Amino acid sequence: MITYIATFFTHFDAISFAKTLHKNGLDAKPMPVPRRLSSSCGTCVKFTSDASPLNYKHEGIEQIVSVSEDHYQLVWDNR
Repeated sequence: MITYIATFFTHFDAISFAKTLHKNGLDAKPMPVPRRLSSSCGTCVKFTSDASPLNYKHEGIEQIVSVSEDHYQLVWDNR
């Protein structure tokens, strides 16, 4: 399983995305955006998946990064 963080343009999009992931059986947690990642709304969703995170693209997503310990790697950018 790979851990990802998705940031959003709005808080509503973040909560909506988390609910969608839960409905699909994924572990997803809304949380404050880490300082090293900027975000328009300040809320992100941390989730784990074996599948590509691009399968879960949502128009409200600002960016998706993969997480490994303290390192973030950009996977998709919608800015």
